[in-house]
Amino acid sequence: MNDDTLTKESPTGESRTEESPGGGPTAMRRILPADMVERGSCPFDPPPGLRERRGKGGVQPLRLQNGAGAWLVTGFEEARTVLSDPRFSADKVRHRDATSLQPHEVADLAREPLPAPAVAEREDGFFVFMDPPEHTRLRRLLTGQFTVRRMRALESRVTEIAVEHIEAMKAAGTEADLVPAFALPLPSLVICELLGVDYADRAEFQERTAVGLNANSTPEERAQAGAELYAFMQRLVAGKRADPADDLLSGLIHDADPPLTDAQLVDVALVLLGAGHETTANMLGLGTFALLEHPDQLAALRADPSLIDNTVEELLRYLTIIQLGVNRVTTEPVTLGGVDLPAGATVVIATPEVNRDPQHWPDPDRLDLSRARTPHLAFGHGVHQCLGQQLARIEMRIGLAELFAALPNLRLAVPAEEVPLRDEMLIFGVHSLPVTWS
Repeated sequence: MNDDTLTKESPTGESRTEESPGGGPTAMRRILPADMVERGSCPFDPPPGLRERRGKGGVQPLRLQNGAGAWLVTGFEEARTVLSDPRFSADKVRHRDATSLQPHEVADLAREPLPAPAVAEREDGFFVFMDPPEHTRLRRLLTGQFTVRRMRALESRVTEIAVEHIEAMKAAGTEADLVPAFALPLPSLVICELLGVDYADRAEFQERTAVGLNANSTPEERAQAGAELYAFMQRLVAGKRADPADDLLSGLIHDADPPLTDAQLVDVALVLLGAGHETTANMLGLGTFALLEHPDQLAALRADPSLIDNTVEELLRYLTIIQLGVNRVTTEPVTLGGVDLPAGATVVIATPEVNRDPQHWPDPDRLDLSRARTPHLAFGHGVHQCLGQQLARIEMRIGLAELFAALPNLRLAVPAEEVPLRDEMLIFGVHSLPVTWS
């Protein structure tokens, strides 16, 4: 849910997006030990391999499946430092991190360091993988588009979209799969509003984005959908250049000085799509699952709807759907949490465990909607902190509130252990959530 959640591979690599729609599953299973990816008996807790590291230091050595060494950050304060200290680079063009290396490259590195690529200036729009000042320019342009006025206008549309899809579920009967019926289309249509996708094109847009999130899609189908989505964005940018409207993409096209190229605009649009669509969709699905499995907490929310803001923050902390996808590379020797890291070291932030740091939260493994609100890292920290966090909160607050108000006896239609988890993906969640009501 932060700047780092969309494109895991190098912006100039063969795969333009890895976990965005069309990009397919990440290479996490090939890179990380299985016990750091696969969930244990409780689907809402961090993987067992992370939980076993608790209490063993906020910075720990990590051996990757490709043979490379890295450092795992599990402490809250240490993670905040990594995300805010400019000595930890997010630039995946100038600084390759160990998770992107092939085994033969790791062997080569043992003999001789990889030469730094000669990149004078970044010409892509993947600002999530940039450092200042290149990141600063694109970030400032985007910040200017996330206005209070635009967020307020989107808030009313979120309500309309949520109510419309809930009513459609009720009209179709007393059972539904909440993921395709509600959790996926709500943020997808909000992104359409934000980018200015015409109503006539929204069905195509949703179809393309849905393929990459479907567990049954083949790699070929994902690749085709990804290429079609890229072409869709190219047409959208061209249309906004010729006929601007009151939307974010038009603003980026006509307000930037110097202007952004079409390729940069498409990249930015894809970043916003991945960071603002899939993450929120999975929080809506997984958040509903968590509340249904914690009936005492759900009862407290039903009894006091004013708890909804606390509910959103606690779900963000408790679930932390970004698994191990936020990486940085040290640009010089750094001491972090009492551990000396050399220049060129890859640092992997274990966000699910960071947001369960017992030094920061009492009883961190308990879902408690009345918990005093304290900062968490679900939206990141520092210069890459999520641009759309206000919108994500709006979607979760309205979506969950409308869902539980309209369906007061909502419950799972299958045993909890039969709900299929997305633990093979960079963004954790559920592939489907069969629910019923009466």
